[in-house]
This record gives sequence, C-alpha cells and structure tokens, in this order.
Amino acid sequence: MSRIDEDKEFIPVRIAILTVSDTRRTEDDKSGNTLADRAQLAGHKVTARLILPDDREQIADQLRRWCADPGIDVIISTGGTGLTGRDVTVEAHRDVYEKEIEAFGTIFTIISMEKIGTSAVQSRATGGVAGGTYLFALPGSPSACRDAWDEILVKQLDYRHRPCNFVEIMPRLDEHLRRK
Repeated sequence: MSRIDEDKEFIPVRIAILTVSDTRRTEDDKSGNTLADRAQLAGHKVTARLILPDDREQIADQLRRWCADPGIDVIISTGGTGLTGRDVTVEAHRDVYEKEIEAFGTIFTIISMEKIGTSAVQSRATGGVAGGTYLFALPGSPSACRDAWDEILVKQLDYRHRPCNFVEIMPRLDEHLRRK
C-alpha cells in the first residue's frame, strides 16, 4: 500500500499550468485556479500559467517551449480532452511525448468511474514525458482537476511517496539524451 515516508524531505517541483479553451479568461479559469491552488497548497511552485485556444499546433508549440525550459518540471493542461471536433489537447500532447504514461489515463478513468459512472468513458486524460518534463492533460472541469490532483498527482509528485513516485526518477528522464 502507498504511504508517505516522513524520514524523507519534501522536494517541491516547478509546475506550469495550461488552460485550453476558446472561451475562458484568467478571471473565470476555475480549473486552472483549482490546479494552481492545490499545487501550491501541496508545497509546489507554479512557475507559469497560460490560456490558449483549442488549436493543436499552438498547444503543442507551447508544450515544447515549456519542456525546453529548465525552470519547469511538470506541465498540467486542463481542457480540450473530450470527443468534439475542437477537442485537440490530447493530440497536441501526443505530438510532443517521447513516452506516454498509459496507466495515468487508466487510473484517472477508474477514479472517474467511481464518481460519474460510465460517463468516464468520454474522458481522454493522458500523461507523458518529453525533454525530461512530465506532461498531463486533464479534462476542463474543476471536479476532474480535483480528482486527478487529489487522487494521483499529489501523491506521484511527492518525493516521499512510497513505494515509488515520479519525482525520484526525474533526474533520469532524459538520460537517453546525455552522452555516455
């Protein structure tokens, strides 16, 4: 069973939050605010926030810029993960991923099933790694952001979480890019 090892020191990570929406603005970005508030409450640093329209190329370009930024460890996007024609966030993420974290979407779906039943089938939450940076795409509802953060990310982004976590392997995410 998972647990927090109190003998280990907490290591804050630097998080960028991208809201994907054709209609949201800073003042009404409830999902982005939910993620930022939870990340900061957990002790992490929100180093960047942005709102972009549902445009695959713009989203992928921004993800790449943030992946290249040494001041960002994790990118979390919210919005654009549904099934409609304008929902292109998942495709933009996959344009950037070097490796996909398939189990992230699976676990998110399991958590969603407990709350919204079979409607969870419409979510395409995803996670991956690129350039030594973690990327996660979450649905655009504050509830979905709370579920993903409270049930998955708060634990996996905590270096003290056992038996394993995303933070402890961060130094090795880009080892294939380094010379031997």
